[in-house]
Amino acid sequence: MTAPLAPTLLRVIDGLVPELIDFRRDLHAHPELSFQEHRTTARLRERLEAAGLHPRSVSETGLVVDLGATEPRRRVALRGDIDALPVRERTGLDWSSTTDGICHACGHDVHATILLGAGLALAEVADELAARHVGVRLIFQPAEEQMPGGALKFVQSGVMSGVDTAYAVHCDPSLDVGEIGLREGPLTAAADQVTVTLRGRGGHTSRPFLTEDLTYALAKVITDVPAVLSRRVDPRAGLVVVWGRVSAGEAINVIPSVGVAQGTLRMLDVGVWETIGPLLHEVVEDVVAPYGVAATIDHVRGVPPVVNDSAAVAALGRATMAAGLRPVPTPHSLGGEDFAWMLHEAEGAMARLGTRTHGGRSFDLHQGDLVVDEGAVRNGTALLSLAAAGEWTRVESA
Repeated sequence: MTAPLAPTLLRVIDGLVPELIDFRRDLHAHPELSFQEHRTTARLRERLEAAGLHPRSVSETGLVVDLGATEPRRRVALRGDIDALPVRERTGLDWSSTTDGICHACGHDVHATILLGAGLALAEVADELAARHVGVRLIFQPAEEQMPGGALKFVQSGVMSGVDTAYAVHCDPSLDVGEIGLREGPLTAAADQVTVTLRGRGGHTSRPFLTEDLTYALAKVITDVPAVLSRRVDPRAGLVVVWGRVSAGEAINVIPSVGVAQGTLRMLDVGVWETIGPLLHEVVEDVVAPYGVAATIDHVRGVPPVVNDSAAVAALGRATMAAGLRPVPTPHSLGGEDFAWMLHEAEGAMARLGTRTHGGRSFDLHQGDLVVDEGAVRNGTALLSLAAAGEWTRVESA
């Protein structure tokens, strides 16, 4: 029986923390949108190569790095996303975004830095990894903020080939720094885009009976489609339709000939997500049929739900305790997360990473005033590194 690696990893990580915080601040000051993360990728590549690692590209941005055994009995993937959002920063921090209208409002600068830290720490025990016939794959993934997401592009390029278990973390400003939110089963929802376009004869608002009253029909789509779906789908699927953009007409006394409703369709059940398309079309067409308008439904599948494997959650729980952190239950969310594509290829789990300063303000993601307690950088690095260490122990004792 070889010695546990956790003490070595934690010692290395604690020594890396000052550098990692500086690295995160640099990424934060230079945010880049989805599939435009060229500087971010270059900075990550430079530091990984300086540590003797060999990152490779599978798309124009993002990186993949393998550690440990070249032909492992078990391979663990650790994923961190690297893109920013088209949001103007309002934090006033010394390392605020230097790019107007773009900032890391979802914490991906933290995720990328955590994965870098895990890679640097794991590089210090690479020989032990190889001796235990275990491989670790670091996936620095672009474009999480796009649908269907950069993870799908990476999966299609083969980055999950041979991976047995995958782990990731996501910043959670509703949890205190030092807390790790864990949940078995669905953690996030499937998130699709829906556009319903109605067309009909326009006319004067004084004579709706001589036209197709398209605006009225559009209003029925907005209200009745979510209501009907809620009665046609098992409520345990957690399905919800929310409209974010509605447009029709230009004058108050003219019935328009075109109207559009755009929104999102979300659910927690993979099976429902995979089969919902025909029902959505049927419901929309039935709702508008009495009004004589023609409907076009554009249903763009986005991402499936993140469904956490129970064994992977247990491994994250052990890693949480070994890192001196506190595991807490976390609710599922109807937000979308493209890490789900990787969990279609391998078992695994995502953890919520506490980023709220003790006694401090609660922020929200995707807002320009988001501030992350930088203690989360060390915590996330330790969590991912020790989750992998838990995998090594399981392989060794198998």
